[in-house]
Amino acid sequence: MSNYVTAIGLDVHARSISACAFDPMTGEVSRARFGYDPASVAEWALGFESPKAVYESGPTGFHLCRALRALGVDCAVGAVSKMHRPAADRGRKNDRRDAEWL
Repeated sequence: MSNYVTAIGLDVHARSISACAFDPMTGEVSRARFGYDPASVAEWALGFESPKAVYESGPTGFHLCRALRALGVDCAVGAVSKMHRPAADRGRKNDRRDAEWL
């Protein structure tokens, strides 16, 4: 068993989910986009070794977090107000960048 985790950031909306996974062993970044379907997100996430997911808090994500945990994916809710975003990124907000940042 390895001592690293694959970090997965999720940008969650009412009808879509943007995901970005970072594998620290290979440096590989994988991206995916889903409809609001926790099962397909869990299937994608469980394809990585030791996946741990986080999404920015909001009204659309709490159901997703509970569903992912039930499907075997370790998921946490990140408080956006507590996360520090670089000043250069503040003006260029989109779903893919948000998932990468998380």
